[in-house]
Amino acid sequence: ALKFIVSGPPIGTHRAQVLGLLDWVAPTADSLLETAKALAVALVSRQAPGRPCRPNWPHPNPGTALLPGYFADYRAANQSRWKGQSAPQRVVAAIEAACNLPLAEGLAREGELFKEAEASSESKALRHVFFAEREVGKLPGVDANTPIRPITQVAIIGAGTMGGGIAMNFANAGMAVTLLELKADALARGLAQIRKNYETSVQRGKLTAEQLEERVALIHGTLDYADIADADLVIEAVFESLSIKQQVFRTLDEVCKAGAILASNTSTLDVDAIAAVTRRPQDVVGLHFFSPANVMRLLEVVRGTATAPDVLATTLKIAKRIGKIPVVSGVCFGFIGNRMLEPYSREAHRLLLEGATPAQIDQVLTGLGLAMGVIAMHDLAGIDVSFLVRESRRDVIAHDPGYCKLADALYALGRYGQKTGRGYYLYEGRERKDDPQVVDLAEQIAGDLGIQRRAISDQEIHDRCVLMLVNEGIQLLDEGIAQRSSDIDLVWINGYGFPAWRGGPLHYAEGLGLAQVLERISHYRQALGAYGAMWFQPAALLERLVASGKTRVERI
Repeated sequence: ALKFIVSGPPIGTHRAQVLGLLDWVAPTADSLLETAKALAVALVSRQAPGRPCRPNWPHPNPGTALLPGYFADYRAANQSRWKGQSAPQRVVAAIEAACNLPLAEGLAREGELFKEAEASSESKALRHVFFAEREVGKLPGVDANTPIRPITQVAIIGAGTMGGGIAMNFANAGMAVTLLELKADALARGLAQIRKNYETSVQRGKLTAEQLEERVALIHGTLDYADIADADLVIEAVFESLSIKQQVFRTLDEVCKAGAILASNTSTLDVDAIAAVTRRPQDVVGLHFFSPANVMRLLEVVRGTATAPDVLATTLKIAKRIGKIPVVSGVCFGFIGNRMLEPYSREAHRLLLEGATPAQIDQVLTGLGLAMGVIAMHDLAGIDVSFLVRESRRDVIAHDPGYCKLADALYALGRYGQKTGRGYYLYEGRERKDDPQVVDLAEQIAGDLGIQRRAISDQEIHDRCVLMLVNEGIQLLDEGIAQRSSDIDLVWINGYGFPAWRGGPLHYAEGLGLAQVLERISHYRQALGAYGAMWFQPAALLERLVASGKTRVERI
């Protein structure tokens, strides 16, 4: 009971029967009534004893059969996984009461615990997320009367990790998909990796062998652009380079039929610049899948300046069909998620130079409930990947000589993160270890830049990383890149591991108090001298919200 109630994993009917949660299962919805009748007849025929009603249910006091300290041990074993959440604690308390108290007292205690949970900030945050997911598709210029383009044939350009993962999404939804590559060996590798991914799902009991073959059969490989000429939706998933993507779109413009939706899986690039190389910019849209694309629920739908309303409506519908949460973003560097990641990551890197360690920064962030700290995240994503993003923006960041200087140094040393076994941390298999050499390197760079190193408090790490993340989100809302603050929360919950039970970064900021957020940003703007003046500019919308006494993040 603890396992299922604490974590809430969905289970199939067969598993539920094995566990004794269900007596019989109807083979189809249409046969439910007949199956129920058959069960009743079987019970009557064998004179099965009645089950007592709950008020008179005998209480066997199973607590006496449990090992001493069972609940205390369970709490201790799971504290790190719960990361400060109170809801799992209340679940354990309720089941403990069920085991050790008479029924009436146990039910009363459970009622008290429910009321506590209902009034908690966690409950409020999760209700916020629930309604955010239902609001996310409501957009100006798109409504129930907006026509939907038929999508029956889908093509993906690029059979790498991302392209293959995107293809799996459509196959999982029962849609045929063509995967195009330029070289036969790259196509073979991509198709083999897709099969391997599905085989892993079979080994874990999530798919049957038959389902594996059905899904693989829906994915067709090709080396010829002519094979995608009739596709209704084409998603480009090639290297993150504007010139390369533009060349692909020039080809698609020549090859694809009129009315086909042309989508780019870019994570940072200008969708309008990609659309501009075609004669049909109204048919171009950004579809930013998150890695691994066949697992992550978030899909950033980037609305270009010329993107037609029916293109937007169609992509939103397809996104839901393949099980994604689509959040619409306007065009800017990094869209919603990666643009907010930039100041969050920038402050973490600066704190490394000022005296914090990678482990300290990550522990503060995972202590807040994030799935992973920002430093470990860079090791996972690849230090080489973030280096290439910075290379494309050197003109924007050139005024800060210390900008991610430690990351640049690690790149130069070939320390790309988990893929090379060395990054900010050392890796032995999946085990992550601190590396004193990284701290030494940070000290050396700080000395070269004249940065005074000092002891950094956990509170300062929290404020500088999280509040600059929040500040950028508020700025995005003010610019109209995001439609509403709850959209921003969904991006960070579903794409970056921000805890749903904290409601996302902007909901979390509302809990802290917008006046407090503004005060802290202003404090660091003064306390950090020239660096603070350079980067700690409060968003104008945040200042307006506080000045008008608002407690919610909204456009005014």
